[in-house]
Amino acid sequence: MQAPELSNRKMIFPIILLWIAWGTLQAWVLTWSGFLLQTAIIDSAVSNGLLMGIGLTVRNILRYYRPGRGRFFYMFVWNFCIAAIWIGVVKWALSQLITDPTYLAFLYKSLPVRFFIAFLMTGWMALINWLLFSFEENSENEKRKADADKLSKDAELYKLRQQLHPHFLFNSLNSISSLTGSRPEEARHMIQQLADFLRGTLKNDEKLLVSLEEELHYLQLYLDIEKVRFGHRLSTEIKYDELSLKLPVPQMLLQPIVENAIKFGLYDTTGTVTITINVKSENGQLAIAIQNPFDPQTSQSRQGTGFGLSSIQRRLYLLYARKDLIETKAENNLFTTTVIIPQTA
Repeated sequence: MQAPELSNRKMIFPIILLWIAWGTLQAWVLTWSGFLLQTAIIDSAVSNGLLMGIGLTVRNILRYYRPGRGRFFYMFVWNFCIAAIWIGVVKWALSQLITDPTYLAFLYKSLPVRFFIAFLMTGWMALINWLLFSFEENSENEKRKADADKLSKDAELYKLRQQLHPHFLFNSLNSISSLTGSRPEEARHMIQQLADFLRGTLKNDEKLLVSLEEELHYLQLYLDIEKVRFGHRLSTEIKYDELSLKLPVPQMLLQPIVENAIKFGLYDTTGTVTITINVKSENGQLAIAIQNPFDPQTSQSRQGTGFGLSSIQRRLYLLYARKDLIETKAENNLFTTTVIIPQTA
């Protein structure tokens, strides 16, 4: 994995500097105790050089193998054995390099202290590196999980967008088919409007968000198609302010909601129906209310393709991680669907 490799290279240099500082301190203590500078340097170089090599080896091992949380006892035993091996090698090497009897007597007396220091330092190095690499591994796992979740979310959003066009196209073609025999000119005009609508929406198919102005433009193309189908029975009223037009909204969010309003507003009535769309921008969010009249005495549920408000709610949840962005209300023979679009800075 690239991140741990980079971290490993960055950490080696400060580790070496720490060992040099520790070795310098040990050499100064030996010199201060009355030993020759040459003797102090040899002692420090051999002792700390071997200990640094052990530390880097332990670090490299822990990069690829880390015992579980319940196996720290094994790390204790392992650390004890490493310190014991180190003290044996240091004793042999220093006794070969330095023959001063006074120093050798000091060396033998200091072996328990040296062993304890080596045990503490190798244990400290093992613990720090275990924590560091465990943190890096957890970070990598979290990143992979986040990437997988993002890919899954993008795939589901793409699937929902791909469902939208066939659903709308199916309904439009049914409408064109019904007009072909009785009103061929209107059917031809509706085909041209459908082509304009699909050309524009397919061009922006990869966009998750578009401006409200662009969304209302394609919504108007859809409404023009529906007005050919329903004639004078369908009228629309769209209210918005100029500042709201530049705010981002999910692409093709309003069309299925308006289609739902038309279906339940016109299918059970014979008179003229007005679909009202009110847009308000306040408190850092964009509120869009789609309202259609309905008769509770004659209105009834209709079976469709299954692509309705639930899919809109799912899209909003995937984009904004909130489940309270769409609500419906029936009051005074008016059915209102309100969509909230958070506006992030």
